[in-house]
Amino acid sequence: MSFQGIVNTCLSNTDFNNSFSKLALGLIVLNPTTWNVIARLDHKYRVFSKKIFNSKYKACYSLAILIFTLGIFRDHAFLKGCVLEQPSVFEYLSKDSLWIPLLKVAGGLFFAAGQILNLGSMYKLGIDGTYLGDYFGILKDEKLSGFPFNVVEHPMYIGSSLSFLGTAIYYGSPFGVAVSGFVRLVYQIAEQFEGPFTNKIYAKREEEREAAKAQKISNGAFKEAKTSNKLY
Repeated sequence: MSFQGIVNTCLSNTDFNNSFSKLALGLIVLNPTTWNVIARLDHKYRVFSKKIFNSKYKACYSLAILIFTLGIFRDHAFLKGCVLEQPSVFEYLSKDSLWIPLLKVAGGLFFAAGQILNLGSMYKLGIDGTYLGDYFGILKDEKLSGFPFNVVEHPMYIGSSLSFLGTAIYYGSPFGVAVSGFVRLVYQIAEQFEGPFTNKIYAKREEEREAAKAQKISNGAFKEAKTSNKLY
């Protein structure tokens, strides 16, 4: 049987009724939806940072805990329901097949690349930057540059997608690879909402800075003119 035939066999034997795979698919959609809804609500109405927690940092860190917790459940459900409990190509390959070490190495490399992007982003952003702190009013002084932001525009989303893909390849799970593609699709949609909105937040901040700067110059000119009039 060809490798493509093995992959097709695995997919045809996939258990689409697996409860953990359903949970994983649900959480893959729910997670970015949840943090975007909560963060945007606070940005517009300050529901959490002012009315509930009375602190933008407490609100942001609470969201971070929620996202992290949901992420643990999602990752566990993905590994169990979309990878380990689904057919693997390794079941149909001989023990001396070159496909086994190739897939193991490729999976490890994809996973490592994903984690480098994730950890590099978190290091640069910090907790508040990682977990949408700018929506709560915690803004960075300037736009981040350097690795990994000089490699891809949304390194954490790319990194997470690569981590899912690497895990699926490492275990030889065609269904896991397919779900990884779904993860990337969901994140790509999230990017279309988050990117422009975040840019809008910082653009508004820059406008306020320019307005404050102009006002300061205007006040300085007024004081100078007033002092000059006194001298005469």
